[in-house]
Formats: sequence, C-alpha cells, structure tokens
Amino acid sequence: MPIAAVRQSEALPQEFEELFLEHCQMVHRTAYAITAHRQDAEDVLQSIFVKLLQRGLTPEVRQHPARYLHRAAVNLSLNVLRTRKRRRLVGVDTLELPASSEQPEDVREREERHQRLMEAMAGLKPRALEILLLHYTHDYSDAQIAALLGTTRGTIAVTLFRIRARLRTLLRTARAHGDKT
Repeated sequence: MPIAAVRQSEALPQEFEELFLEHCQMVHRTAYAITAHRQDAEDVLQSIFVKLLQRGLTPEVRQHPARYLHRAAVNLSLNVLRTRKRRRLVGVDTLELPASSEQPEDVREREERHQRLMEAMAGLKPRALEILLLHYTHDYSDAQIAALLGTTRGTIAVTLFRIRARLRTLLRTARAHGDKT
C-alpha cells in the first residue's frame, strides 16, 4: 500500500471524528425538528454519518460541512416523514404509541396541531424546509443563512416570508380537511 494511502486512511478517522463532534448536534436537532421523534432523529444522524464513513469525505463535505450535513438531514428526515405517512395510510404505524388511549383534550389538540404542522412542513420543498429550520430551529439570522447557502440576505428574507405564507395555506387546508372527517 502506498505511503500516501496509509496516511490518508489514518487521517480519515480523526477528520471524521472531528466532523461528527462539530456537527452531530445540528444534524440531530434538524432531524428532530422535522420528524418530532427522538428515535427517528437518531436514525437520521446515524445514517448520514455511516454513509459518510463508507463513502469517505468528499471535497464538498470538507469544504462546506454544515451546508452538506444540514441538507442531508433535511432530505433524509423528509424521507422518514413520507415513509411514516405511507405506513399510516396502510395502517402500519409502528411509531411511539401512547401509553393510554385516554388523553386530556389539550394534549390531544396539541398533538393534532403538531401533526398538521409536520404534514404541512413535509409539503414544502427541501430547500424551503432547510431555510425554515435554519431560522427557527437553529436561530440563524437571515445573513447567516445567506452565507451558509451562498445567496443574499434579501433572498432569504423573501423566501422566509413566502414559506410562512405557504405553511399558513397548508395548515388551513389540513384543518379544513380535518374538520370534514
């Protein structure tokens, strides 16, 4: 084995570990914000870093790790939501069942609102969801999001305005459908 390959293989675990330690909380927070389930967020985190370990760190990951990992967390979490929705449609929902079928009304209403919000967020494009999460989950400013995504602060501000309007529309539609059933 060439000396350069040996040095690179020795450096990868340290570089990978540093990348993981620096970004694992952001990836987990992002996944949890979308999936609303601790186990799903942990699965997303693990899947992303296992894939990185298998494929190696690409130049894109090395150059813009936060951007890459955040986008990967958003996309994989959306896949989890889509899978969960398909399971629910066919009656195979294996996610955290309530301990009791009797819940106070306020808890049930909060869960229903949260479910409608998650479904509305799943209806957004991945880029829009990414911006929304960076702003509300990670408390990034418009300027920080713009720098991370390589665009302007004005574009981010307008996009956030449109995302909020889109979410209001999706939530109203979900509420209207919920009232009819």
